[in-house]
Amino acid sequence: MDLILWRHAEAEESKAGLSDMKRRLTPRGEKQARVVGRWLRRQLPKGARILVSPSMRTQQTVLPLDLPYDTDDRIGPGATPSDLLAAAGWPNPSTAVVIVGHQPTLGALASLLVCGKEEGFSVRKGSIWWISRKNKPGDDGVFLRAVIGPDML
Repeated sequence: MDLILWRHAEAEESKAGLSDMKRRLTPRGEKQARVVGRWLRRQLPKGARILVSPSMRTQQTVLPLDLPYDTDDRIGPGATPSDLLAAAGWPNPSTAVVIVGHQPTLGALASLLVCGKEEGFSVRKGSIWWISRKNKPGDDGVFLRAVIGPDML
């Protein structure tokens, strides 16, 4: 099972009167989303499920991936690692799952899966953390397959 955690790309700063949910990507963020989306599309296994927070910045981040996706309120700002795991069906989904979401939840989930406790890893804007679970008899360990940021592509 593959779980790909994708943090939204760079977004506008919070402004008085502007809902956090309506913050849009900056021009730099749009470029980050394009670069990572293009790379990720080539890497994803066929049939991967893509789950996206309802915030504007995550919705904009996933667009360059150019694949069908579902908006899931369980992975919005303020979600917990448990919420993300439930949305993904971890540890037994039928296919790879991409979650396009937010810090600090993505970092907490990454550390929980890789280290066994929530340490609050920092997932940089626009970056992905690709976590895999072995599914072999006697060996169902979790490992970090890749960490890729837009500046690396």
